Amino acid sequence: MPARKEILQVAGREVTITNPDKVFFPGLGRTKLDLVRYYLAVAGGALRGVSGRPMALKRFVNGIEGEAFYQKRAPESRPEWIETVELKFPSGRTAHEIVVRDAAQLAWVVNLGCIDLHPHPVRADDLLHPDELRVDLDPIPGVGWPQVREVAMVVREVLTDFGLTGWPKTSGSRGFHIFCRIERRWTFTQVRRAALALAREVERRAPDLATSRWWKEERHGVFVDYNQNAKDRTTASAYSLRPTPDARVSMPLYWHEVPDCEPEAFTIDTAVSRYAELGDPAAGIDDAVGSLEPLLDLAKQQKAAGLDDEPARPPGRIAAAPAPPGKTSGATGRRRSTMPLIEIARAASRDEAMAGLERWKQRHPDVWPLLGPADVLVDSMRGRSSTWTRIRLNLRNVPEHQRPPQEELEVDFDPWKGLQR
Repeated sequence: MPARKEILQVAGREVTITNPDKVFFPGLGRTKLDLVRYYLAVAGGALRGVSGRPMALKRFVNGIEGEAFYQKRAPESRPEWIETVELKFPSGRTAHEIVVRDAAQLAWVVNLGCIDLHPHPVRADDLLHPDELRVDLDPIPGVGWPQVREVAMVVREVLTDFGLTGWPKTSGSRGFHIFCRIERRWTFTQVRRAALALAREVERRAPDLATSRWWKEERHGVFVDYNQNAKDRTTASAYSLRPTPDARVSMPLYWHEVPDCEPEAFTIDTAVSRYAELGDPAAGIDDAVGSLEPLLDLAKQQKAAGLDDEPARPPGRIAAAPAPPGKTSGATGRRRSTMPLIEIARAASRDEAMAGLERWKQRHPDVWPLLGPADVLVDSMRGRSSTWTRIRLNLRNVPEHQRPPQEELEVDFDPWKGLQR
């Protein structure tokens, strides 16, 4: 029997939804058609975040419990009304990426299995000059949500002092986003430089709460991730559903809501009614276009004070733990770290990596209790078309005589196997 299809009339076009009854959120019983209907219900706000922007497709063709993969290139089989634009990458390769401008195109993208939306911070008519500064607040393990909210309010203060209007939203995960529209005058390098200056100023004002430290093992509190402004980086946009069991939403907020907001309050089950009742808190974002000149002036002042545009490598860094047997690089790759790091796993999935960590814990029962939440570094690494997981341990809180040596990896996955590097 042929798979069922459902045809929707959207924005004057017919949009075919294939396998509409496929369950994407098993715990909620929510199907692909539920996802499409959600995005159509909040289309005004969702389009405000993605309209006219190239979009990387993160596809969950088997729902949140299946493996996701990234697709930069637009599918060759697509309706003639699907717009694309050609992007050029540092590798020299190019790709035609989807550009969404209306609700029909939005529904078509969701039908591909895109749970969340990942637009670039540029418009299709000018790929070299971002029109958005993105502040991504990323708490380290063990840091609670109240601290994230506190840092968000400090970010607002800094943005205001430097002439920018910030528009807050939950990330739909552990973090928080604040986006600002900016004039299309500056390159990616300049926007990233301004974001780094902002991160350092936030850290200066709230040194116990926030950090701009680039190396993960050196961070504390909430990391102000300025590198989200680097070229080719994408971030979940406003009203994006996220692949969490409760189908959380990256929800735009009014600033007065931020000090008391809770991310679990915004889900596929609550976002539509909130949107209908309160409208879109980010409705004015396109009218609040600001200049980066004050932040770039701050960057010059910081550089004059000895802070560089890139993460510094202090003199005298000592080598990290040796590479695992059979590997050419250790837990920190080619760089050197001040921290005693060992690597536990490189795995195709987070579950495999965490299972490897459990085996390591069982072999070292006297060491594990000495590690704090921030000492377990779980990294989601971007491969060619999917993510993989790396786990490292920072042994800084373990007496030197008790520190285990670098051992063979518990899980040894090579995401580049068979590919020319």
